[in-house]
Amino acid sequence: MTQSSPLIKRLLKRALLLMLALSLTGCLYWLRAYQTYLQMSEFDHYFYVSVTDEFTLHFKQPTLYSQDFVALSKLYPSEDNATSDGRQWRYWFRKVDAANNVIKPEVKFYSNMDFNQDNKIVAWSFSKLFLEIAPPKFLEISLRSLAGAEIDKEKRQLKAKSELMGKITEALPQKAAVTAKLGPPLSIEDAPDHEIYVYRFLLQTHHIEAGYEQNAINEVKLSFDKNTHELFNMAGNFAGLKVSINYRNFLDNGSAALVH
Repeated sequence: MTQSSPLIKRLLKRALLLMLALSLTGCLYWLRAYQTYLQMSEFDHYFYVSVTDEFTLHFKQPTLYSQDFVALSKLYPSEDNATSDGRQWRYWFRKVDAANNVIKPEVKFYSNMDFNQDNKIVAWSFSKLFLEIAPPKFLEISLRSLAGAEIDKEKRQLKAKSELMGKITEALPQKAAVTAKLGPPLSIEDAPDHEIYVYRFLLQTHHIEAGYEQNAINEVKLSFDKNTHELFNMAGNFAGLKVSINYRNFLDNGSAALVH
């Protein structure tokens, strides 16, 4: 085995993944999404994270256009506002009941996308309430773990491998703190060693492409350990983007995070 073989393997893997990405739909937005995926392997070169009241992922060399997100999700943002550098899209998610009626008093969170004058994304932010169920350190490491993720062609998923990442030291969120912010769940599913709190949020949007109405309904499932009352898994569907993060696995070098 020559010294160059690891490089050859990496190049072959990228070529095969590129062929796979192109075969998903043949559309340019999938190619640009794949290019962003490749950038994850050099995270600090292409991205950086800032945390204030929001968690923001910054894109140093953006490839995705605003309309790529519409093409992928079939949804439009709640707000579309001009900025000094381009535009900002805001997606509002409001807590609803089983009939999709907004619950009062309102419980809501938002996600912002900032685009430059070329309509390419330069920042993606999540509001403070979202960070109650996806703490910043876990959110960042789950993004970093997408480097080398496996692509499932049939399900159009990226399955990340947290064993490729280092461990982090972070306390898991407690059920009392989470429910104090989110309020009562829509339902509770019982399991032998944990319980799953199900919340439903509806995306406020002015337009949904026909046949994709379900993309605006976002169920969030939070798994709490019965003994420690810790939140250890979050799974949800946010504007067509499915995310599942097992926080424990980032603490013990297991496999976690499923995004597509």
